Amino acid sequence: MTGRPAQGASAAGGRSSVVKIIAALGVVLVVQSVFALCLVSAQQLLVPRNMPFGVAGPPSPVVAAAASQTGLDLTSYPNTSAVMDAVDQGELYGAYVSNGSSDTLVVVPAKSFFAQTELEPAFLEAAHKLGRPVTVQTVKPLASSDPVGAVTSLLLIPLLIGGYLAAVLVFKAAHGVAAAPWRAAMLVGYALVGAVLTSLIAGLGIGAYSSSHFWPLLPCFWLITSAVALAAAGVQALVGKMGTLIVALLFIIIGGPPAGGLGTYLLPVYWRNIGVVLPAQSAVTLINRVLYFGGNGISTPLTVLFLYAFAGMAVIAWFGRIRPGRTAAGAGGPEAQASDSRPPVTSAPQRRRAVTGMLVALGICAVMQCLFATTYMIASHAPKATDLPFGTVGSSPVLAAAEKNISLKVTQYADEAAVKSAIDHARIYGALVTSGGQNTLIVAPTMSDLAPLDLAVRFEEAAKSTGQKLAVQQYAPLPLVPKDPFGLVQGLMLVPLLIGGYMSSTLLMTATGKAAGRWRAAQLAGFAVVSGLVVDLIVCYWLEGFPSSRFWITWPVCSLIVAVVAFVAAILQKLLGPIGTLLTVVVIMLFGNPSSGGANGVPYLPAFWRDIGPYLPPRNGYLLLHRTIYFDGHGTSQSLINLLIYLAVAAAVLIVLDLRHTEAKVPTDATEAAAVSVPIGAVP
Repeated sequence: MTGRPAQGASAAGGRSSVVKIIAALGVVLVVQSVFALCLVSAQQLLVPRNMPFGVAGPPSPVVAAAASQTGLDLTSYPNTSAVMDAVDQGELYGAYVSNGSSDTLVVVPAKSFFAQTELEPAFLEAAHKLGRPVTVQTVKPLASSDPVGAVTSLLLIPLLIGGYLAAVLVFKAAHGVAAAPWRAAMLVGYALVGAVLTSLIAGLGIGAYSSSHFWPLLPCFWLITSAVALAAAGVQALVGKMGTLIVALLFIIIGGPPAGGLGTYLLPVYWRNIGVVLPAQSAVTLINRVLYFGGNGISTPLTVLFLYAFAGMAVIAWFGRIRPGRTAAGAGGPEAQASDSRPPVTSAPQRRRAVTGMLVALGICAVMQCLFATTYMIASHAPKATDLPFGTVGSSPVLAAAEKNISLKVTQYADEAAVKSAIDHARIYGALVTSGGQNTLIVAPTMSDLAPLDLAVRFEEAAKSTGQKLAVQQYAPLPLVPKDPFGLVQGLMLVPLLIGGYMSSTLLMTATGKAAGRWRAAQLAGFAVVSGLVVDLIVCYWLEGFPSSRFWITWPVCSLIVAVVAFVAAILQKLLGPIGTLLTVVVIMLFGNPSSGGANGVPYLPAFWRDIGPYLPPRNGYLLLHRTIYFDGHGTSQSLINLLIYLAVAAAVLIVLDLRHTEAKVPTDATEAAAVSVPIGAVP
């Protein structure tokens, strides 16, 4: 008689566990899909869209011809001085001044390096066709420590994530009481500490910007981190534990991609409009204007950030002090409070423990913010080629002259066909073919977004200095698709794949109360298959980010990346509990992702990052993904073997660990685990 109820309870418990597992993995799949959609759609096609551009002097056919090819919003100015004033204020991405017999094209690299690479060729080509002489004048050049204008975006990463993590970890340490007394003061105090650490590391330590900008940027960093932390805490006070996920979605997943670090007017119009009302874009604009434009034009971003900070502080104050005081007064004053039999919310020892926990949490947050400020900045702020694989046919003084300004690893080939075969096999980034006194520079746009421009500039300078003629030719075995003209998509889609991997293991651990289990490897593998398919569908067919002919072969590659990261995370979580998630983040996102090489290519990484990349999943995942799509799988053997070794070893270790009857303690709150793992690595 007693066996049936026991069996029924066991069956009910089993069904409940299955529901929790499906729900947890469903949340991960939704977050991963939304992030892939937002990140790729916002940044895959960076071209001018209603871009502010100044004109002065008599109407020029060059402007009309160039404007028809680019998305410019033209504004007329009475003279050159007025144009330059607008440039100094940070209002224009460029300008064209007609002046009698010759014209001047004004380019503003500090406004956007990528905008310059679009505008300058378009105007020069139009002027050449019309036979109009043009002089290019560079105003507000980028610093040598920031040659492609990446520093602004890289500074946003630790500030945005630091503020968010501070709110989340303090909320967790305070046992979910988002409006506890002194919460706002602690977050603002942490924001100042985080701002100082970020500025010391990025500015004085790494040298990403000059020491003269330390003090002007410090209050900006403080405001950005405070605005994110206080707004996040305010949402937590209003919504509770789910507020952490809401903030992650608004500030990181949706707000991060349209930050516009490479130029807000290169973003799709709808993303630019979304970004205007979120902290990330205002933060990027504020940093850029202070760094390169003397603080001009910062009233709007300051207003937005202060509004977020004050709104968050007001909500915290209301729930933490004002409303409780009014409730107590309405209940009849001290006598009524004395007769109330409800226990106090917190005792003095509990408050001390909560404060201690919050300080420890902020210490962990400070360490993470320092790591984000260090790793991404060192790896990416000043990409410079080292031993860039390069081919040559014949001999020319142009090559020797170019090598004075760019580090090449030169291989001699018999003819142009051999060079193109080497590019087909992803062995070289370009080549110089010399035949009959003619020099042809062949560049491969599918190998790198930066190398073709870098090689063209260096070799054109070399040709000019040696008195040689040079033609530049693009070649790719499979051309880039129209919606990914710079080859950025593979680097963008890698991030949600990595995040989906360790987030799936984290929420599965939370849902089941165990870091491993009998079917844990199978559950993670099943999720990897489904999530790889979903990301592949979104990027390939919805966003048209790579050729549809590569859809089926890309699916298993995506799934393999997710599975490897998920298995590694599961092992670390089995051994260390929630700390295993943080360690996974450090290994995969703080060291692995910066060392992947991304769209620039491995030769553009500093030595340390080039050396560690082959041993970590992100580099192998990116190369496998990129070369499978655009190079027919050539040059993927090592990456594929490395990932399969990771997968096999991790699966074996996970099975062995499952035989153990003890494991690290795991949390029971899924929103907590999701909130910590969602934003990490969501690079704006």
